[in-house]
Amino acid sequence: MRLRYKPWADEFIKQNQHLILPNAEVYKGQWNAFFNNNHPIHLEIGTGKGQFIAEMSRKYSDINFIGIERAKSVIADAGEKIQDVGATNVVLLNEDASELTHFFATQEIDVIYLNFSDPWPKNRHEKRRLTYHTFLRAYQDILSPRGEIILKTDNQGFFEYSLVSLSQFGFVLTEVNLDLHATADPDNVMTEYEEKFLAKKQRIYRCRAQIK
Repeated sequence: MRLRYKPWADEFIKQNQHLILPNAEVYKGQWNAFFNNNHPIHLEIGTGKGQFIAEMSRKYSDINFIGIERAKSVIADAGEKIQDVGATNVVLLNEDASELTHFFATQEIDVIYLNFSDPWPKNRHEKRRLTYHTFLRAYQDILSPRGEIILKTDNQGFFEYSLVSLSQFGFVLTEVNLDLHATADPDNVMTEYEEKFLAKKQRIYRCRAQIK
């Protein structure tokens, strides 16, 4: 999907460097010091317009949240949502997820969220899927002992691929939910995509995977 260019995004990012951090690599291994506490650190890869991470940061003040999103026009929207909720336990990185180990040290992250990631359905694009083994290797490196990946998607093919990929890589599946909203999880925070899919009565899949 082609993203709409937003001419104000560059200026917003420039004026809000406390929220959308430049030079994120300088904080590698120092994220708890950056947040000035020892709270768990949760990372959302592919933050999109920010509804999920903004609400999570408001709901869980005892957790530090970091969102990574490479599209400037999208991350600017996320920045505005975070400003609206007034949370101080969340920051954004305008970076590419393929460079995770440049920004995070070994065992520095407690939870990784993969929310409605691009499924890249064509076989030739498999390496771009966020549950391809090169990404899983990076997750394994930055996750703390017993660290967790939580994945949500509307795409059955990507979900099935991810279950196999995670299992083969050595993660333990602690939840495989084939219809998230049929279970009415009161702690589930929805993304913008999730709300749209739910309105169309599309099934939402969720899994949790933990390092052995």
